[in-house]
Amino acid sequence: MTTAAIPASLLTRLPKVDLHFHMAGTLRPATLAELAGRYGLALPRPVDTLYTYRDFYDFIDVLRLVAQAVRSAGDFERVAYEAIEDAARSGARHVEMSFNPQYFMATAVPYRVQVEGLAAGVRAAQRDAGCSALLIAAIDRGLPLASAEQAMDDIVGQRHELVVGIGLDGPEHAGPPAKMAALFQRAGRAGFKRTAHACEDNQTLAQAPPSNVDDCIRLLGCDRLDHGYNLLASEDAVRRACDCGVYFCVCGVTSVTRRQHHRLEGVKRMVDAGLPVTLNTDDPAMFHTDLSHSYATVLDGCGWGWEQARAFSLAGVEACWLDDDAKRALRREFERDIAALEAERTAARPTPHSGEVPC
Repeated sequence: MTTAAIPASLLTRLPKVDLHFHMAGTLRPATLAELAGRYGLALPRPVDTLYTYRDFYDFIDVLRLVAQAVRSAGDFERVAYEAIEDAARSGARHVEMSFNPQYFMATAVPYRVQVEGLAAGVRAAQRDAGCSALLIAAIDRGLPLASAEQAMDDIVGQRHELVVGIGLDGPEHAGPPAKMAALFQRAGRAGFKRTAHACEDNQTLAQAPPSNVDDCIRLLGCDRLDHGYNLLASEDAVRRACDCGVYFCVCGVTSVTRRQHHRLEGVKRMVDAGLPVTLNTDDPAMFHTDLSHSYATVLDGCGWGWEQARAFSLAGVEACWLDDDAKRALRREFERDIAALEAERTAARPTPHSGEVPC
């Protein structure tokens, strides 16, 4: 059955989790324009065309620049609130949002200000939109190692209850996993969950090889991984990843639109290979998407229907970093609401006339 059988409203109401999206990639254009104007931040092109990229590296430059428009605790609160509000509108019940402390060193925003603002936005959005959220402090491997070490000092030394994990993003060739091993091992000793971007398909196999997945698991101690598409170049690496059971948080929409078909092909092959996969948005405002749109794009592009939508939904719960009690409660909520949606779908199907075969 294809997505043609799934009404858009039903897909939006499907309960969902987003485990892979970046705070800087959620800024609404109007919010960015207002904040950039307030702080005199020069943008390389008009805001209405800023979220269109020449290539992956142009996107990375824009992402880092946009973050500099967020400077006060109130700014962080607003951006977090709007990001979660937008996610909830597309069916999110729980999200885990990454932010990069290094991005704000250029504007001298203390880590404490970043986290307190984000936490205030998270709590207000949970109250108003009914969507819970956790935070992931991410290291940009393309920035100097000294800044990553400084960020880790803050992450570990100024522990906050909502910051439950650390991540690793940016161009993979600029910071292979081994370069970050000591930082991640320190975070692991401090009790943080760990994830990392690995095998992203907007980079070549030489830049983002399948061995990065092995190294992220073995050297960094990652609990889950972001992306993973280049892993498919090695059958042995795919088999090892399947055996270890680490979830891959894939994203169905990419920064480089001409590679969209390639991205969908990668997601389909990962699912077909038996890799544990969750579906996420990455940078929803910057990629002109949301969870419902991402689900529809992937389901339609891969020829999947309701069963795979349901599988993505429940996989998000299994892979999330809520504590055990909260995860069990979320799973019960998802199973109940999915069952109600399935009953609604069944009731809405027309009764076939004599001689017709139901689809």
